[in-house]
Amino acid sequence: MIGVVLRGWRGAVRGAIGLLLGWALAAAALAQDVVLEPRRVGAHSWAVFGEAGMATAANRGFNSNAGFVVTPAGVVVFDTLGTPALGDALIAAIRRVTPQPIRRVIVSHYHADHYYGAQAFKATGAEVWAHEAGRGVVGSDEANARLEQRRQDLFPWVDEKTQPIDADRWLAFGERGTIDFELGGLRFRLLDVSGAHSPQDLMMFVADDGVLFAGDLYFTGRIPFVVGADTKRWLQAMDRIAEVNPRVAVPGHGEASDRVMPDLTLTRDYLRYLRETMGKAAEAMDDFETAYDRVDWSRWEKLPAFLPGNRLNARSVYLEMERESLRR
Repeated sequence: MIGVVLRGWRGAVRGAIGLLLGWALAAAALAQDVVLEPRRVGAHSWAVFGEAGMATAANRGFNSNAGFVVTPAGVVVFDTLGTPALGDALIAAIRRVTPQPIRRVIVSHYHADHYYGAQAFKATGAEVWAHEAGRGVVGSDEANARLEQRRQDLFPWVDEKTQPIDADRWLAFGERGTIDFELGGLRFRLLDVSGAHSPQDLMMFVADDGVLFAGDLYFTGRIPFVVGADTKRWLQAMDRIAEVNPRVAVPGHGEASDRVMPDLTLTRDYLRYLRETMGKAAEAMDDFETAYDRVDWSRWEKLPAFLPGNRLNARSVYLEMERESLRR
């Protein structure tokens, strides 16, 4: 009887292992089939656009945008998407547009959905640039916890082979808040907007195209991710977009806009509304859950990412407004 039970248990284990191996092999095969379709947003500028909403295994972690600029001397890439497979797919998309080598990768900030694909670009010999505030993020307890969480939620697109990487060059902006460079005769400007959405935020303006790759300072068609942000600085940072007056803005999430300043309204109004409603609750020392449930969210509730993100955003801003209140 015991032998029968053991044989049955071993068979079940072998079956489960076989199922997992089959799943992993099938997922690896699928990873080779990820195809991104770049869209031209300027004379030299291209972008790929992820799905609205949150990153899931079903959408292969493809919920953010990335861009690239083709110059006579090589390609400059802005962000690398949220998985190594997507990084490989972005490289393949660039190869379909140009044979020029990929020279440089600019990381907008160290959130997983924007830089986990960087290891694929590093393997091509590209040089990775990022804000100096990103030093120490890779390998930190918080980043390691995020990686483990993504390995569970986005498996097999994020797995044990996924290794976030440091920048080759950490950018120090100084008081001016900008860094200009040229490649192949094209002029680029990097803008420091750090400490708003994340500690490491930067944007890239392609002067000859009038195209701004704005990272997560600018969202279209969905609510932004606000957890851990400084919304007061974020609202101030939006003025940097007006400084360069772009013809087109490519957000970190959502569609590109050729109505840049009017389309800023969604993000700006949402942040202001969070600060107003949660600020009143914090000032009155109301319980967060009670305060949240009495707020009218009807303007935002039909937007992608509202259900999984809005309560988290509101709680983060509630705590932020508590801190601001204590500093007065």
